[in-house]
Formats: sequence, structure tokens, C-alpha cells
Amino acid sequence: MMSAPLFEDEIFDKQDYSVNRIPKGDYEYCTFKNCNFSEGFLSEVRFLECEFIDCNFSSANLTSSSFQDVKLLGCKLLGVHFESCNSFGFALYIENCQLNHSSFYQVDLSYTKMINSKLQSVEFTEANLSRCAFGDCDFQGATFENTNLEKADFRKAINYNIHPERNKIKGAKFSLEGIEGLLMSYGIVVEK
Repeated sequence: MMSAPLFEDEIFDKQDYSVNRIPKGDYEYCTFKNCNFSEGFLSEVRFLECEFIDCNFSSANLTSSSFQDVKLLGCKLLGVHFESCNSFGFALYIENCQLNHSSFYQVDLSYTKMINSKLQSVEFTEANLSRCAFGDCDFQGATFENTNLEKADFRKAINYNIHPERNKIKGAKFSLEGIEGLLMSYGIVVEK
């Protein structure tokens, strides 16, 4: 049985993987800039400590792909199903990204940092978001159901609607301005 090819410390710039599939293999310490993965197949590709800058992953198929200590910077990830990724070592850092209509159903995102990103209509049902930090993130229409939010930091997040009785929120941090997002499900009106 042949082992997967290894790509190490390489820079991939302006590649279009929406038409030509990215070669299967292990990508370690690689940088992808302005690459297009939209509607592409990344199945059985392993990314270890890679950085994606201004890339488009919209509607990409991530079945059995691995994202281990991966940075996503300025990327577009619309409608991506992260629950189909390989869960072993799954770890992301997300900054200035659009993840609208994506899904993290049952995904372990504990300790993840998400900064200045749009997470509108994202599915977080049964996900583990414990100890996550969400700085300047927009959660308009996101679904939190049986989600572990213990010790997560929502102080700088906006537009979330989290039902306290249907999620684990012990030790989570919220700002006074964001308290409406915890009370919305009770029909309580908070006036400022």
C-alpha cells in the first residue's frame, strides 16, 4: 500500500481547486493564499499546521479531511459541513472569516478562537464550544441546542440567541449588552 504524498513548507498561491481537485496527501506547515476550493473535494486530505489566507471553501466537500491546528484568515466558508471532517486532532483558529450557513453539528471546537467573523445561521447543535473565545463575532440565526458552552467567552459577540436551559453555560462569559441573547427565549423585554 502506497503512503500519501507529503507536501511540506510549500506556498500555494491563486490555485483553483474547484475544477482541479487538490492532490490527496498530507500538507504540513503549508500556506494557501487566494485559493479557490469552492464546491471542490478535499476528502482524505490532511492539513497539519497550515494557514489559509483569503481562500474560498464555500460548499466544499470535506469528508474525512483533517484540519489539525489550521489557521483560517479572511476565508469564505459558506455552507461547509465540518462534521464530515476527521475528528482526530481537529483544531481551528478563525479570523475575519464568513462561515454563514455552515455546520459544526457534534464537532469538538473546545478552546477555539474565532475573531471578527460572521457565523450567521450556523449549526452548533450538540457541539463542544467549551472555553472558546468569540471576539466580534456575529451569531445572527445560529442554532445552539444541547451545546456545551461552558467557560466560553461571548462578551464581544453579537446577535446570539442561546436558551440557558437547553445548553450547558456554566462559567460562560457574556456582556451586559448581550444579556438579551440569553433572555430572548423567555419573551422578556430588556430596555436600555
